[in-house]
Amino acid sequence: MSIGLQFVWLLILSIPVACVAWTITHEEVFREPREYCRRKSGGAGTLFRRKFFYLFTCEYCFSHYVAALFLVLTRFQLLYSGWRGYLVAFFALVWVANQYMSVYNHLRLDIKHEQVEIRAKEEDAKQTGSAQIRRAS
Repeated sequence: MSIGLQFVWLLILSIPVACVAWTITHEEVFREPREYCRRKSGGAGTLFRRKFFYLFTCEYCFSHYVAALFLVLTRFQLLYSGWRGYLVAFFALVWVANQYMSVYNHLRLDIKHEQVEIRAKEEDAKQTGSAQIRRAS
């Protein structure tokens, strides 16, 4: 496979890695299991159990496991063939997936910030309109 095609594969394969990692660690559909894991990661007796449960609450940590799963499923290798290609692909997938998640998180924050500003302006307009109606009466 050419370097260009490998790069395209990397960019495309990172999308589902990011999607799965983000969905499980942030979205509402997995809130209850995530809260359970958060409680267990804080109060579990052994280090292994704390870290095991923590992995389901951190998108960066979880993306490593998702990337490994996708490498097993797709057998994607980057730059080299064999175990070195899998190793390079693994870390590249994790890095690109986390860049995607970072961009997505910033976009969500910007959208929420704009929504808050719009609500504040609407509320201000309602209050200004009510005050003008009272003065007119």
